[in-house]
Amino acid sequence: MFEPSATSVENRNNLDQAASSYLRSAMHQPVYWQEWGEAAFALAARLGKPVLLDVGAVWCHWCHVMDRESYEDAALAATINEHFVAIKVDRDERPDVDARYQAAAQAIAGQGGWPLTAILTPDGRPFFAGTYFPREDRYGRPGFERVLLTLAHAWKEQREAVLETAAGVLEAIEHGETFAARGDGLSLGIVDKLVASAVGQFDERYGGFGSQPKFPHPAVLDLLIDVAARTGNEAAKRAATVTLEKMARGGVYDQLAGGFHRYSTDERWVVPHFEKMLYDNAGLLGNYAHAFQTFVEPEFAETARDILRWMDEWLSDRERGGFYASQDADISLDDDGDYFTWTREEAAAALTAEEMAIAEAYYDIGDLGDMHHNPKKNVLHRTFTVEQLAARVKRDAAETAALIESARKKLYAERLKRPTPFIDKTIYTSWNAMAVSAYLDAARVLDLESPRMFALKTLERIWAEGWTAEAGLAHVIAYPDEPGAGPDRRGRVAGVLDDYAMLTHACVDAWEATGERRHYDRAIHLAERMVARFYDAGTGEAGGGGFFDTAQEQGEKLGALKARRKPVQDSPTPAGNGTAAAALLRLEALSGRKDFREKAEATLAAFAGVIEHYGLHAGSYGLALERLLLPPIQVAVVGAGDAARRLAAVAMARYAVNKAVLLLKPEQVRSEALPPVLGETLPNMPGVGEKAMALVCRGTSCLPPAGTAEELVEQINSAV
Repeated sequence: MFEPSATSVENRNNLDQAASSYLRSAMHQPVYWQEWGEAAFALAARLGKPVLLDVGAVWCHWCHVMDRESYEDAALAATINEHFVAIKVDRDERPDVDARYQAAAQAIAGQGGWPLTAILTPDGRPFFAGTYFPREDRYGRPGFERVLLTLAHAWKEQREAVLETAAGVLEAIEHGETFAARGDGLSLGIVDKLVASAVGQFDERYGGFGSQPKFPHPAVLDLLIDVAARTGNEAAKRAATVTLEKMARGGVYDQLAGGFHRYSTDERWVVPHFEKMLYDNAGLLGNYAHAFQTFVEPEFAETARDILRWMDEWLSDRERGGFYASQDADISLDDDGDYFTWTREEAAAALTAEEMAIAEAYYDIGDLGDMHHNPKKNVLHRTFTVEQLAARVKRDAAETAALIESARKKLYAERLKRPTPFIDKTIYTSWNAMAVSAYLDAARVLDLESPRMFALKTLERIWAEGWTAEAGLAHVIAYPDEPGAGPDRRGRVAGVLDDYAMLTHACVDAWEATGERRHYDRAIHLAERMVARFYDAGTGEAGGGGFFDTAQEQGEKLGALKARRKPVQDSPTPAGNGTAAAALLRLEALSGRKDFREKAEATLAAFAGVIEHYGLHAGSYGLALERLLLPPIQVAVVGAGDAARRLAAVAMARYAVNKAVLLLKPEQVRSEALPPVLGETLPNMPGVGEKAMALVCRGTSCLPPAGTAEELVEQINSAV
């Protein structure tokens, strides 16, 4: 990022130099904000002042509340400028910074979140951390100015104690974030324990896990779907399907536009925090596609199509490819989801009397609504199925469905007249890779061409704009177009482990979807660079193994970036270590490279002794462990036309994490066009190219070619 000299930053807010939407939103505040970088910490050292660190995001409601209450207050800003050097960080742009100071907040205050407020020594070591602080004493929290003055006094008068605290916190971060235990070995029993933990927290009545607030857990939902399909575990099936059903019918799901809000504040999934995140919708799109693939429930397919509809309309650059990061919850701090909610009068004004009679029952629209700030405001959610409502109102089901759809379209059209919450058009590599994988999955399961083509266009953009052989992968592909935010301020943000691991998966998914060799080659390049930059090959007390979240290049790291992290907990995106191990195992099945398998196994072994304690937050680890312990199943369908498409559809039935389905044209079945493992088998398949056929391989053993759907079903059932 742009880093101004110390003399230019001391007495001014420098966020007009930023590219991030979140940072630029604070450029007019009277606080002398600096961007994270060497210049800011050099300024703190030169002035001998502690650092006030604010970490937040453009979609974060309470971040904006704290901005308005405190950072836009001239008197409080004067206090900050006198006693601190203030640094503001966008957590989406710098997940490496956020993760470490979140760990500090956990160590100091017992909880983290956004906004994250921390006080650091001039070299970046935290000695105090919390989240939101009100301007004055309230909510049982001390006022922010009182907190700041107390800490400024401690820095001046109790320096030795402060430095001792800071050293201890940094040590706690490093220990907590790299701690691993190898346990008694790797087995599917670990997966069973993770599933049992999730099932044990399953809410039988409302779906989801635990009580309020409720978050989606896409990785563990995929694990439950996979285990249910593979073993017939009815408890796992019920936990997954009921959760997906209740979420799709709740207010956490946007019943008009499609797409999911970030989480529900209540146990019934009715009242959400209204921001919508790319990563949540990518993960849940995969869940609904996999659930339909496995359980053939039409509602799951409908929800997946609706997520695609919202992402296509609101969260994607249709011209160039790429997915945007998020949509805000609110228009301003004076509303609370008002864009998304309805009074009964507002709904009735948009609909005919006949439509309103159906809509108010279907979407639970009443005179008394769901929102605390305005009790008349309703969050649209479904309390009946179409069939149940039709029976209740004594109408034909088709007629009822038509009225519901008419009402939905009218309400959505009316909502579009309202001011629209801000879309952060930043394009992040890891989140885009998740969306590419989800789009390719949904396209194949639902037999849709448009999502497939957009995913491939996005992948080409990420590769063209985010990868160089010299520098590797970038974390940010593109920032929103802001007045004056030219290329000179768009410094490169280095890719982190998540970027490499998730993009490797996306490239493998693209190879499976197209059979085009370049996608496989790119995945190999990414995996090799990921291992070189992030893998812990050490032989210390922990014995090495596992991936650090940031690259291991030499050089001084600022602040808590000195602490090494090996992320294994899904929070909320899939954790880097499970995701990286799974990527290596997918490539080992195609390439035969034992070094990939060895590093994946060592990574999973490094956490085997502690992973069960993470429970439903270890879904990505469980999925990777299944890839390690279950033999890979590859179904290669060779041919073109309807016959090949029918075989591919049969092969796609039932989600299995260790199953890959390839649809190859006859001309693609050449040794030089295929990954090594497939190059040794497919070109030698008898009759290849003469008619559509499928070859099912389990591990290193392949069955005779199947030419009919019946033969293929029998072979896949025996293999899985």
